[in-house]
Amino acid sequence: MLILISDAFDAELPKRLEAFGEVTVDKERLAEADVVLVRSKTKCTKEYIEHAPKLKVIIRGGVGIDNIDSAYAKERGIIVRNTPKSSSIAVAELAFALMLSAPSNLIEYHNGMREGTWLKSKKRTELYGKKLCLLGCGNIATEVGKRAKAFGMEVVAYDKYVKTSAVATLIPTIEEAVKDADYISMHLPLTDETRGMVGKELISHCTKAPVIVNSGRALCINAEEMVEMLEEGTVCWYATDVYPNDPPSPDYPILKASRVTMTPHVGANSEENLARIGQETYDILDELIKGGLI
Repeated sequence: MLILISDAFDAELPKRLEAFGEVTVDKERLAEADVVLVRSKTKCTKEYIEHAPKLKVIIRGGVGIDNIDSAYAKERGIIVRNTPKSSSIAVAELAFALMLSAPSNLIEYHNGMREGTWLKSKKRTELYGKKLCLLGCGNIATEVGKRAKAFGMEVVAYDKYVKTSAVATLIPTIEEAVKDADYISMHLPLTDETRGMVGKELISHCTKAPVIVNSGRALCINAEEMVEMLEEGTVCWYATDVYPNDPPSPDYPILKASRVTMTPHVGANSEENLARIGQETYDILDELIKGGLI
């Protein structure tokens, strides 16, 4: 069995996977691969999969699988798995750091100090007592909710597929969920329904200008409308770790917008999380092999 590691995983993983077969990072050997391991960089399109006639398993290190043509993989009988538990803490911590950066004016304070400008008169605002709306209420959102509760925030959530939550009051409609939110934290998968979901129409239901944090999928916002809302003041701040492409095109509207905090898609990229992804990937392969599925 040939295992192709196509993207960046834990440095210890290749050696461990040798227990299952030959391991390679040579992408030119895709046609020989029985198993392909990817993160977000490799796009497992129909064309990509067609170049892998022996392929039996695709494992996505991380949560979202919108970079995989799952329908075609299923048609081919290829097993597609992800590692949904491993990234929760790492991504939640970054999302919360982004959430803190806006009311604390961290970027402005830092730049001011570098430039010799003393901005002590510029007031901060607190998270305590504010309302956080989680869009999506899966593992990552739950970890964000836990941290928000610890900061004394009220937490509500909208997720049409989740019936109960230990950290948030579930609201039946997205319009009602965002209505009084001071902060909106996005944890949506990219689907036909969620594409461009966060734009002017949705934010028109808000009674305040919210801070929006996106650690989910870039295409779940309408980027042009987001820039307009920031300029108009209907959105207070936009903080994001995600982009349509890595890295984003130089003409991506968010890059030049004001009142924006950006990080280079590093939410899952902690040393500890890479080790967790590696372990979960190893466990998945072990389970599939022992079950006779590959």
